Amino acid sequence: MKALFKTDKGMIRPHNEDNGGIFYNEKGNCLAIVADGMGGHQAGEVASRIAVTKLQELWTAVESELTPESAEKWFLENVSKVNKEIFDHSQQFQEYKGMGTTLVAAISTATFATIVNVGDSRCYLLNDNGFNQLTEDHSLVNELIKAGQISPEDAELHPRKNVLLNAMGTESNIDMDISTITFEEGNKLLLCSDGLSNKVSSSEMAKILMEETNLNEKAEALIQLANHYGGEDNISIAIINACPESGCE
Repeated sequence: MKALFKTDKGMIRPHNEDNGGIFYNEKGNCLAIVADGMGGHQAGEVASRIAVTKLQELWTAVESELTPESAEKWFLENVSKVNKEIFDHSQQFQEYKGMGTTLVAAISTATFATIVNVGDSRCYLLNDNGFNQLTEDHSLVNELIKAGQISPEDAELHPRKNVLLNAMGTESNIDMDISTITFEEGNKLLLCSDGLSNKVSSSEMAKILMEETNLNEKAEALIQLANHYGGEDNISIAIINACPESGCE
């Protein structure tokens, strides 16, 4: 398995409030995280950093072999724990009041991947069935689409497009989506903040992921394309490649 995380502040924002990384436990299993922070006075940067740092600490302490059930349980327990920590931090310090962060993360093993999602950062899967979004945005416009009130095309231009209905750290308790998929040789997972998904189409993402380039070149191409289209937001990407036994780039 090969994995890479890359982030860029984009073309407009003075600071990068995204965070993330690729982390391995003692068994060699991979945890990929993308967190998109929000809140004034760089509070979003604090929220996303706490989310990533604390989940990394908890992950590296995992010593046992994981099953899909235990991976889902790990996310349920530890995302809830870290959510409470971010919320308590925001209550303790006035300058961080109301801060929060999205979270999309994937535990990847040799046979399966378990994904957790809070907010509108996304996870996509590239396999023999094509390129498909695995997560559902916890956003106002997505609820309007589901209710049939607006079309996906209308959502792109909706004035409240950035309104989230769920984020880590904004409440003491949290709802999250958790799912497990089969993760086979040659499959790729793409995790990203909305700085990528709001600018680059699914077909463009898939085309870049399928190119004969290494993971760093793929991530750089995705970031450059988002910046080419305006780069109004921070852009963060994690790519996980389920390699054949002979290895991969």
